Amino acid sequence: MSELTLSPESRPLGKSGIMVSSIAWGMWRFAGVSVDDGRRLIEAAFDAGITLFDTADIYGFDGAADKERGGFGDAETLLGQVFAESPGLRDRMVLATKGGITPPTPYDSSPAYLTRALDDSLRRMNTDHVELYQIHRPDILTHPQEVARTLEDMVSSGKVRAVGVSNHTIEQTAALRVFLSIPLASTQPEFSPLETAPMTDGLFDRTMAHDVTVLAWSPLGGGRIANPVTPREQAVAAALDVKAQAAGVSRTTVAYSWIMAHPARVIPIVGTQNATRIAELRDVYGVRWTRSEWYDVLVASRGEQLP
Repeated sequence: MSELTLSPESRPLGKSGIMVSSIAWGMWRFAGVSVDDGRRLIEAAFDAGITLFDTADIYGFDGAADKERGGFGDAETLLGQVFAESPGLRDRMVLATKGGITPPTPYDSSPAYLTRALDDSLRRMNTDHVELYQIHRPDILTHPQEVARTLEDMVSSGKVRAVGVSNHTIEQTAALRVFLSIPLASTQPEFSPLETAPMTDGLFDRTMAHDVTVLAWSPLGGGRIANPVTPREQAVAAALDVKAQAAGVSRTTVAYSWIMAHPARVIPIVGTQNATRIAELRDVYGVRWTRSEWYDVLVASRGEQLP
């Protein structure tokens, strides 16, 4: 029986010409630690073969009524401090950030706001460009033609090399693509063994048809795969454990590999802030799935047999 194998080799970020690692490190909890600790985490990610680092201007925000006093921008600020002390790290990194979430509004993708948000992000991160800029969530009150023009201006300015979207529906992405003269390099949906909608609602099919890279957020189901509570979560954990025990790796490692086995070549965004767990990411590439094993996890997630 043929096996589904994973490759640690870099792959293109959509049609951007940028090469990225097959796993990304997410920085939504990259705040509140020292610069030295932050640098050690980044170096651990490099040691695990990761080159793609995902952040956003809102990372660090604690939900306060006043975003400026609620930690908005803290993850980017810490990263900028790391770069100031160790500038060589920036040159080794494919850096992605996002903008458009504006608590408590909650969203703003107007040209004036996004232009300012990008400049603010670059200032906080102590860099003059990012490889990827994504609209974090869609702003219903901004016409996609305006968003497209803003993204094109970002690229033409040299401040951004490639653009993408996050948490957009298929139709929202399609509407934006109509007005863009440059390709969308990425889309960032939630995807995990507990959240499988992108496989069946057409999103993955569209990304494969248009050569768009999928960056999966919350690949461990918001921690529910590691700590399952409901019968469904426990069933998925049990299905993953069968493979984990056979492969001699952790359940989380198997969950990442299950995601990456999909032919859309999904890149999971791993959010652990533990250097030891970051190092375990190398184990992902040793997991080989049979089709039967892979589908067993999907059946557990669905709670019923496939038709």
